[in-house]
Amino acid sequence: MNLTGAEWRKSTRSSTNGGDCVEVARNLPGIVAVRDSKNVTGPALAFEPAAWRAFVGEVTRRS
Repeated sequence: MNLTGAEWRKSTRSSTNGGDCVEVARNLPGIVAVRDSKNVTGPALAFEPAAWRAFVGEVTRRS
């Protein structure tokens, strides 16, 4: 998976004190990438856009 050019955005629910942070890149063709902001060179997960929308919708519905 090539994440060159990914524009990472930190979750608005992430704390500013260095706690658990998730970053999402939605500008890549055909994928949504997710990573841990504390380990930016570590692994990233990739989702098809429809799967990501379903995941976010379910999380939002349950919170």
